[in-house]
Amino acid sequence: MCADTPDYKDTLNLPETDFPMRAGLPRREPEWLARWERIGIYDRLREKEGRESFVLHDGPPYANGHLHIGHALNKVLKDMVVRSQQMMGRDSRYVPGWDCHGLPIEWKIEEQYRARGKNKDEVPINELRAECRKFASHWVDIQREEFKRLGVTGKWDDPYLTMDYHAEAVIAGEFMKFVMNGSLYRGSKPVMWSPVEKTALAEAEVEYHDHKSHTIWVKFPFANASGDLAGASVVIWTTTPWTIPSNKAVAYNPTIAYGLYKVEETQEESWTKPDDLFVLADALAEDALEKSRVTRFTRLRDVSTDELDGLTCKHPFAGMEGADGFWDYDVPMIDGDHVTDDAGTGFVHTAPSHGADDYEAFIKRGWADRLTHHVGEESEFLDHVPFFAGLRVFDRKGKEGKANTAVIDKLVESGALIARGRITHSYPHSWRSKAPVIYRNTPQWFAAIDKPLDDGMNDYGDTIRERALRSIDELVTWTPPSGRNRIHSMVENRPDWVLSRQRAWGVPLTCFIKEKGQGEIEILRDERVNARIIEAFDAEGADAWYAEGAKERFLGGLQDPDDWEKVDDILDVWFDSGSTHAFVLRDRPDGTPDGTADLYLEGTDQHRGWFHSSLLQACGTKGRAPYRGVLTHGFTLD
Repeated sequence: MCADTPDYKDTLNLPETDFPMRAGLPRREPEWLARWERIGIYDRLREKEGRESFVLHDGPPYANGHLHIGHALNKVLKDMVVRSQQMMGRDSRYVPGWDCHGLPIEWKIEEQYRARGKNKDEVPINELRAECRKFASHWVDIQREEFKRLGVTGKWDDPYLTMDYHAEAVIAGEFMKFVMNGSLYRGSKPVMWSPVEKTALAEAEVEYHDHKSHTIWVKFPFANASGDLAGASVVIWTTTPWTIPSNKAVAYNPTIAYGLYKVEETQEESWTKPDDLFVLADALAEDALEKSRVTRFTRLRDVSTDELDGLTCKHPFAGMEGADGFWDYDVPMIDGDHVTDDAGTGFVHTAPSHGADDYEAFIKRGWADRLTHHVGEESEFLDHVPFFAGLRVFDRKGKEGKANTAVIDKLVESGALIARGRITHSYPHSWRSKAPVIYRNTPQWFAAIDKPLDDGMNDYGDTIRERALRSIDELVTWTPPSGRNRIHSMVENRPDWVLSRQRAWGVPLTCFIKEKGQGEIEILRDERVNARIIEAFDAEGADAWYAEGAKERFLGGLQDPDDWEKVDDILDVWFDSGSTHAFVLRDRPDGTPDGTADLYLEGTDQHRGWFHSSLLQACGTKGRAPYRGVLTHGFTLD
């Protein structure tokens, strides 16, 4: 016989519940969400008056596609903060929002046009803008439902959109504060430029990918040297041959050791010959000469940087038949801290219209008048450039054009090339089109971040940079603390803010200018005109700027419309999202009394994105940061 075995289940003290054996989440979750929406749980939770407010301001996602896991991480983290603050007795408010303007949406409409054989440039601008608005609205609705499905509570029935008429009016109003405080200026300097999208790009709109580039070693003969340097050349190395036609200087570094090298023997197929004299950095001379197929050489002596100071070179294309003297100018030797002996030759070919360091080297010498305008918006050489007119650096799909090889061939013809090769390296690309970009000198509108502002908001400094740095240190709690160091170094070292884009979909730079000659302009500063613009945008949206007769409408009776030119560039979308503190935190009844958020919460990439642009924008218009706390999270990894 078997011993009786107890039913151990009866020996356990278990609670009895109505919970089903299976969670059934695919069915139950939508039921919970539907109930929350039915009872208005977000508003119900905030009915009790007298609670201390807490506002997490939503960084706007872009309205152009389905959500991904990164969106989910970000929104769920925000929801955890909002709910926990509410449970701790705060009136914790969360207004979701969307970024609706800008190139990605316009790019999608252009793709639709191209598929139908339609030319965007032939479409009336407000017709194109209407298509963009419709596209953005479509994706806002889709993303809203997807966010709600994640269980995120918020003011989903009344979110903020940067394309709402009031938002567009406020963004224009915030921009006009930069007009009125004198920080806005038109400058001509090299900016990141997308030849495919035909617009300037902000740093946050650029990403880096491997790219195969040409490399060339080019000699620049001395023009005014004496003694044994009279017949010598300095050698430069560059990965952008197309910039050689725009060369205006050769840079050296006083901390680098240089020598004079004489070619003794070469291979048969070499662009150098015995007795050629080259000045090279000692650390790089052997590599450069080997690349040019020199089999034997002699180092004759040291070349001090005191000797280089004051010397000039000839441009490699100087005196060429058919150039009509286009390159017959002196190429000065200049010192530059950006020159290294890590790679190349120890000398840097300097084209101030196509490089940030090159530009700064010229500006500090007062040589702004030496900048060139040789390359157009499609990366094509302009008609006035001999030999290369019409040739493009990159074609309409972002593939390599004919400009580089044409310049290399012409260098061979002129006898200036001593070596060439290819290199795969990290190169800037547009994060939208994924196509390579170039540095291009072009007139753009900038906010001067080091200009003292007499606007009565000087508690944290007189300039935008000073206000931003003091806000970072004195007003904002950074979580984790390393976030402070990251954004502080970015703001401390950043250049002026490029505000303009050459596009159609967005808020325009609502200003008028008068050309005064010699490149000088006057910017209209008239509060009465500004008030008219804001009133029109509030009623009709920014399309009013592009309607027929807009200039006369805004200036008539206040200024002579014939005296002024209307600026039609579009504001950087980072200015749009950077202005959200004004039309969300300041203007909405569920905002904050001082227009300042308790918390901004985004991924670490926003130290150079939304945290950064919001900080600069607010420091220019309200004198301080628009947030008291910033929390950053990492990224989901596959």
